[in-house]
Amino acid sequence: MDLRSKHILVVGLARTGIAAARFLQRRGALVRATDQAEEGRLGPDVNLLRQMGIPLELGGHRMESFTAADLIVVSPGVPHTIPPLAAARANGVPVIGEMELAGRFIGEPIVAVTGTNGKTTVTELVGAMLAASGRRVFVGGNIGTPLIAHVDSGARVEVVVAEVSSFQLDTSDTFHPAVGVLLNVTDDHLDRYAGFEAYAASKMRLFAHQRPGDTAVLNAADAVVRARSGDIRSRKLFYNRPETADAHAVVADRTLTLRVPGRAEVALSLEGFKLRGPHNAENAAAAALAALAAGAGPQGIQTVLDTFAPAPHRLETIAVIDGVEYVNDSKATNVDAVRRGLECFGGRVVLIMGGVDKGGDFGRLRDAVQARGRALVLLGGARDLIRAALDGLAPTREAASMRQAVQAAREMAAAGDVVLLAPGCASFDLYANYQERGDDFRREVVRLKESNEKRATRND
Repeated sequence: MDLRSKHILVVGLARTGIAAARFLQRRGALVRATDQAEEGRLGPDVNLLRQMGIPLELGGHRMESFTAADLIVVSPGVPHTIPPLAAARANGVPVIGEMELAGRFIGEPIVAVTGTNGKTTVTELVGAMLAASGRRVFVGGNIGTPLIAHVDSGARVEVVVAEVSSFQLDTSDTFHPAVGVLLNVTDDHLDRYAGFEAYAASKMRLFAHQRPGDTAVLNAADAVVRARSGDIRSRKLFYNRPETADAHAVVADRTLTLRVPGRAEVALSLEGFKLRGPHNAENAAAAALAALAAGAGPQGIQTVLDTFAPAPHRLETIAVIDGVEYVNDSKATNVDAVRRGLECFGGRVVLIMGGVDKGGDFGRLRDAVQARGRALVLLGGARDLIRAALDGLAPTREAASMRQAVQAAREMAAAGDVVLLAPGCASFDLYANYQERGDDFRREVVRLKESNEKRATRND
């Protein structure tokens, strides 16, 4: 792909947009960058583009910049349907995403992982399994380092492992993973898509350019994935399927068995696997199949299953206070993730939920809340929607801040209970991202623990 002297507009100046603009200019493109946000709301890295002489259009988009470009590269945070992009397409201007741009320059095989839930965990597991098998690996994409920054670095690896979002797939035309992993498709981001079918179709774009020699790792227990798998042209490996002849990964009695055609059967132990919940056993199965297909060895896979540590904000135990466990699952930003979190606990749960509604059906939580819910604490913009959907199932309080939420949860919990932050929503009404929200929860739980310890010391 020859970029020299091409007039290229980069839309969106978060981390991926900045990386894309730098990459393009270094390869001789005439780059211009735009963002709806004012400069004060953007990070300091925007100044790097100005120092490179890249013209910036901030605080809004100029239509003529879109229609006059030779190519537009859009960041995943920017809806690909905004009017300036529609006008550019109508004018014959190609519009691609940062992931698509990077994919055209990546020569190594790509393992791409997508799904509504679990994709970060599986991406990290696959990367670790390949590395433990002696492969040189880059892990990034929708997590960590953007793919285009990896290309720009010139680093030499043997396999690229990327988390891929539906937003990135929306603007992909030729992206071709040697191994594609689809974990699940449930209600999410319906504030950005015309409906669930459009969201599901976006996820399936992962396999659009695979060939018969490539591999698709698929969740057979997900009805949406299963119904659409017939259109995939590559070799299909199924996990989470009942014990049948065509089950390629089976979890039973803390053993994960891989049965890949053309390879010897592999039995792996999950006794040392630290990630809690049945959904994480499923994630382990998906990761092991993908890693094996990408060149990992059984011993490397087993090493990671024995040693992999849970990432922050994903069912992370912060403290136990007066017999109550406080768990941070701030990454649970949709309804299905909340349900999966609740299923990890056998006892009663005080559930802290709320934030920016993404179009999910909170009513789908009624059975899980009825079975395990001790109480609900609601905060953020979606609290009225959640209250209406779960009305009458458990005592409910509202909170204006995380401090109030943690305090209310403490008052409503009993020894043996779990206080679970699983918002089921985006964070943008109160926080910049789910990490900041989880950090605030951690801070308030630690404050509560320290206060409790000081009181106990005084009473002694």
